Order: sequence, then C-alpha cells, then structure tokens
Amino acid sequence: LGLSTCQKITAALWMLAYGVAANSTDEYSRLADTTSQNTLRLSTQAIVAIYREDYLRKPTKDNLKKILHQNVKRGFPGCIGSLDCTHWSWKNFPLGLASQYKGKEKYPTIVLEAVTTRDTHIWHAFFGCPGSQCP
Repeated sequence: LGLSTCQKITAALWMLAYGVAANSTDEYSRLADTTSQNTLRLSTQAIVAIYREDYLRKPTKDNLKKILHQNVKRGFPGCIGSLDCTHWSWKNFPLGLASQYKGKEKYPTIVLEAVTTRDTHIWHAFFGCPGSQCP
C-alpha cells in the first residue's frame, strides 16, 4: 500500500515542532529517516514557494514610504520597524552546546529576533542565536 501523505506530513510537523531527529519519527510514523528528511525538505520548500511573494520578501520602496509616513505620524521619524527578541526554551538541545545556550534564564534557550511594523507584518526574522549570546 505504501506510505500515506498523512504519515509523511505528520513526521515533518513533528520534527519541526519538537526539534527531533528524522530517525526518531520511525516509532510512530513508520517512516525511514531518509523519507522523513525528504518530506521535511519538500514541505519547507513548498511553504517558501507558496508564501514567498507575500510574506518572505524585503519591503519595496512603496512599503518603506508607507511605513516611514505612518511612523512620522506616531512620533517616530526615520523608524522603519521595531526590533525585539524572545527566548524560546530548547528541550532537546545537544549537550555539547549547553553552555552556549544557557543565559539569564538558567536553562537552554534559542532566540527569535524579529523586526515588525505596527500592522504586525514581520519584515525580518532570525531564529537561532544562542541564548547566552543575545539580549
């Protein structure tokens, strides 16, 4: 019968959500690690292909003009966005990297850095800074 699409997508989502290795999905999805890896790669490529034009792009000149105008009205001339970081706890981190990812939180974290405008459009995101290296 072969493997179902549901099995493959479940394994890819499991790897993304919990940060588990491809070979650990075999226990519940019955997929080989190479199948899990390929499905994850294809799934993320599909997400990028679908959302690139609207959500994964740099601001255009018109976007920047609009953002600057809105921020002048709010009392922030020259401001194109707000930068913030948040620490996400990292449960399944490699033990060899523990000291790099433990900061003020006293447990391993990975940092999401984002630049957003007032309308909640995210113009820049970086996920991966070690917790002890970022604010």
